[in-house]
Amino acid sequence: MMKKRTTQLLALALAGMLSLGLLAGCQKDTAQENTKGSQTADKEEEKAPAKDSIVIATGSEASTLSPTEHNALAGIYMNLLTYNTLVTMDENMQPVADLAESYENTSDTEWVFHLRQGVKFHDGSDMTAEDVVASLERAKTCTDISNYTTTVETVTAEDDYTIRITTPTPTATLLYDLSNHGNAILPKELIDSGNDFGKNPIGTGPYKFVDWQSGVSITFEAFDDYYAGAPAIKDMTWKIIPEGSARTIALEAGEVDFLMEVETVDLERMEENEELDTVRSNSNILSWMTLNNEKPGLDNEAVRHASNCAINKEDLVTVAANGLGSVAVSQLPVGMSSTSGKNGDTYDVEKAKQWLEQSGVDPASIELSILCSNEGKRRMAEVIQANLKEIGISCEIESPDTATYVSVTAEGNFTASIGGYSSTDIVTFLKGVFHSNSIGSSSQSRTNIPEIDAQIDAIASTIDDDARDAAIVELNKTLNHLCPQILLYQGSNVRAFNQKLQGVNLTPAGLTRFEQLSWAQQNCTLLRFRERPSGRSFLFPCSTVFPVLQ
Repeated sequence: MMKKRTTQLLALALAGMLSLGLLAGCQKDTAQENTKGSQTADKEEEKAPAKDSIVIATGSEASTLSPTEHNALAGIYMNLLTYNTLVTMDENMQPVADLAESYENTSDTEWVFHLRQGVKFHDGSDMTAEDVVASLERAKTCTDISNYTTTVETVTAEDDYTIRITTPTPTATLLYDLSNHGNAILPKELIDSGNDFGKNPIGTGPYKFVDWQSGVSITFEAFDDYYAGAPAIKDMTWKIIPEGSARTIALEAGEVDFLMEVETVDLERMEENEELDTVRSNSNILSWMTLNNEKPGLDNEAVRHASNCAINKEDLVTVAANGLGSVAVSQLPVGMSSTSGKNGDTYDVEKAKQWLEQSGVDPASIELSILCSNEGKRRMAEVIQANLKEIGISCEIESPDTATYVSVTAEGNFTASIGGYSSTDIVTFLKGVFHSNSIGSSSQSRTNIPEIDAQIDAIASTIDDDARDAAIVELNKTLNHLCPQILLYQGSNVRAFNQKLQGVNLTPAGLTRFEQLSWAQQNCTLLRFRERPSGRSFLFPCSTVFPVLQ
């Protein structure tokens, strides 16, 4: 892109200089005089400015730009650009102040938040406590993010910049819940007027929405009044490129600057490219095949164990992650908190056949169609399809677009899907994946067991860390025994990008704060020729050499 821009400047400048009959040679340091006229041109040297735009390639398109109508990572990427929350997660996944300048826990069930002053919304209005109250009350009415709003019982404004939140019980997760995209702060005036935040995302975030070409691109521009300072990169374009190899080629060719999803088979090649750089982080995202526990056959615990044992997870790690991952045994992600692999399944085809016989279900009667929202998931599904065939279970593979995938899995109109779940903490993970309150949003397995709900609720209300971790381990063993999800692997987050990008960051949840990015200052010097007496100027790279016109 830079080469193209330079070429265009060069062509325009040359045309102007030729029309004037200017004599220019970068190898000369003195003003040169036109032999056919009295006009002259002076040469000046100046540093090339840093680049201020970025093109990001992603394989999955957001279904909405609203913060409250989804639980998809593709949508969260967009929300981080345009919205802020009272608190946010740092690089260690710990809550820190964001729109709240400070906060304190004044009792077991009461919190006071002191808001930053001078924060602007994209429409130019000032953020105050009434916007926070309206936003959190609105969020409590939204089904998709209900898992993150139950800890807020009441929210009231003490004054323009102070709010008080009460929780129904003592809770260990309020700050984590408030950091969720669903609790983003929106302008009360727009909430009251019925603004469609899915198409007109007005928030306080570092970037403002510009345009959305469905299936092609989404563009943003830096918000100059962002409370933490305007981002260095002013123009941002997200290109939708579903095919992994096409994303790699686009990065290598300089057509894009940053890859959100790296095709792992191309990773070594990109790491060897001196013009590119990569970053990795340990991932807390657990990949699985969700089985809809409400469907006939799949509602049988032994059938789920049979499927779990029949799948060669090592092959999946190789096929899907090029070896960058570890086989999953536990229903909870390793590394987020105390977890247990007890009662978990390992690859054992004979054991799978025993489980199937124990189930009493005819494998030929099981209807199984695996939804895959990208090509990486489809490759996993092909391995699973071959493995399940060995124990008599036939399945089909479908590849809907991301919006359809999210909608269908949330509504429960499916039998199986390849996916995963990202969370800031283990309690939020439990509530989002296994609590019946999350059916219709993030609980795609549609697990509905009162005893499990009660255990999760008790864990969420346990303030003592040691007691909470012990309870999580016991629940983990129970979940492994129930096997609501077919576990696949836990991988790494990987990003690839132009090596001149600075400030690249990546959390265990797979999130990047793009407002922290900037371009390195270009090293080359530019030559500016100023025509006298008109004052018009022409800009060239210092390496440009022009012949002297005769």
